[in-house]
Amino acid sequence: MNNKKARIKILIVEDEILIAQDISNRLSNNYEIIGIASSAEKAIDFINTSNRVDIILIDIILKGDKDGIELARTITKTYDIPFIFITSHADASIVNRAKSVNPCAYILKPFNDRQVSIAIELAIISYANKTNKKSPLKNQELIKTNNQVLQIKDSLFLKKKHHYERVPIREILFLKAENNYCTLSTKSASFTYSMVLKKVEGHLPINQFLRVHRSYVVNINSINGFEGNMLFIGDKKIPVSKTYRDAVFNLFHTI
Repeated sequence: MNNKKARIKILIVEDEILIAQDISNRLSNNYEIIGIASSAEKAIDFINTSNRVDIILIDIILKGDKDGIELARTITKTYDIPFIFITSHADASIVNRAKSVNPCAYILKPFNDRQVSIAIELAIISYANKTNKKSPLKNQELIKTNNQVLQIKDSLFLKKKHHYERVPIREILFLKAENNYCTLSTKSASFTYSMVLKKVEGHLPINQFLRVHRSYVVNINSINGFEGNMLFIGDKKIPVSKTYRDAVFNLFHTI
């Protein structure tokens, strides 16, 4: 899938522009680099004016009044965005200061593309774990497969090859089960996973998604209409089985 909208959005905070551009070039195939900031102050300005930042890569040594660690402290306190430190400094004092702000990962320069991708993946998993523990609606285990599904705030992060893509939950139209596979259809694309429908269903808010058939779960906000035992979602017709008919159509009576 090459849908740019679904890509994880990354902000790079690095005061050496050539290094920042190199990192951007390496990651741009799988992620959307939405900005490069050369100082902590510029990074905060960017976060305040940006629609969305999913992950921040921060160089510890930055020019200006605040270094990367102080920036990370502000991000944790005010914005709650996961971040990864990138640095060429590994002395004990800096490492100990870095630990105090709980980064999702710590990468030493020089690094290769795979190291960065793994660090981003671990950051997403770590942050999803933390977010789910805080959420009163979430008490399930994360799915431990190569096709891992994670929930962070209002989005699912879906594994595609060696990276994750963000899918806002509100954009999911329906899920369809086919044997041991599950296809998740959105407004702009679809994702197919080698896992049962029930596993993915467990990550969706129960007040927004409804099982209508043993093979279908739908976003009730995406239903355009119905006729007989069929629901209209976009240009698709989704069957409602006898088992779920009362629950589904009673819902319409209460709207």
